[in-house]
Amino acid sequence: MKNKKKKGPSNSTQKFLNIAEIRDDLVLLNDGSVRGVLLVSSINFDLKSGDEQQAIIANYVNFLNSVDYPLQIVIQSRPLDIDEYLDRLKKVEREQTNELLRMQTADYREFVKELLTLEKIMSKRFYVIVPYNAVSDKNRSFVARFSSVFSAAKVVTLSRKRFEEFGQQLDKRCSFVSAGLNSLGLRNERLETQALIELYYNSYNPDLYQRQGLEAVNKLNVET
Repeated sequence: MKNKKKKGPSNSTQKFLNIAEIRDDLVLLNDGSVRGVLLVSSINFDLKSGDEQQAIIANYVNFLNSVDYPLQIVIQSRPLDIDEYLDRLKKVEREQTNELLRMQTADYREFVKELLTLEKIMSKRFYVIVPYNAVSDKNRSFVARFSSVFSAAKVVTLSRKRFEEFGQQLDKRCSFVSAGLNSLGLRNERLETQALIELYYNSYNPDLYQRQGLEAVNKLNVET
């Protein structure tokens, strides 16, 4: 019998992603550009008075007019995970010395579990993605932007000096956008490296992420 050739491993999903690397609190794309991600709170616009609504709209228009680069707004819906909350309730139930309070805690915990089985409750998170691309940066000279076009193919091997330069420019943009969002009453926080990895890992592997958490970056043992 002829020996069948073993098929090689199928192409990894990572091969088809536009992300080259995530480190130093930024996302490095294959085209040489970088991204920062802000996690943003929400406001209940309908509960605001007419004057407050007009002020929010005016501030939003001013904010958009002050930005001369594209921003991406992402809304992500996720199943609400309250396992940790239920575990805390169970611990409180075990440690409760008052029998009546212990029974009430147990009833409440069962009520919450049953509520989740009857209806799938979703939580929403809002993100603003801030870009920096040396090619489109109007503050750089034409020669510097033109040379960036030919070096984009070697983005994975960016020098440390150039990587830090891109990071500094992105930091300025993220700080500016963050201040603008604060003026609208929107609390925000820039995602660090670990949070960025978890965000993209969850986005491309939602089912797997719910069953298996992601190890912290500083605990990973990566051979170089």
